Amino acid sequence: MIRITVYRRGSTYTGISAKGHAAYAEEGSDIICAAASALLTNAVNSIECLAGDRIEDLESESGLVACRFPEGLHEKGMLLMESLILGLKQLEEIRGPEDEPYVRLLIEEERS
Repeated sequence: MIRITVYRRGSTYTGISAKGHAAYAEEGSDIICAAASALLTNAVNSIECLAGDRIEDLESESGLVACRFPEGLHEKGMLLMESLILGLKQLEEIRGPEDEPYVRLLIEEERS
């Protein structure tokens, strides 16, 4: 299962962490992993390049994507994160054996 945590502080997002593999199919053929990876990579790149928000502590390797938004997100970055969350919620609806999701999305409130 891919476990994705989106971090919030008040009215802004402060980071993302995604770990694991969907195990929908063999490595290299797993369309759930590919979809999650494409959504996450595009969102992070767009937040930085199109919205101009600062990203720190970017990690990207097999089975892990993580980054922080140290200053929070501005309006465009917030919209991009809402779009990411919408896509991830749709992936979360896809169920595997025993009705378990391949993707689990959590939104965690951080303390100031």
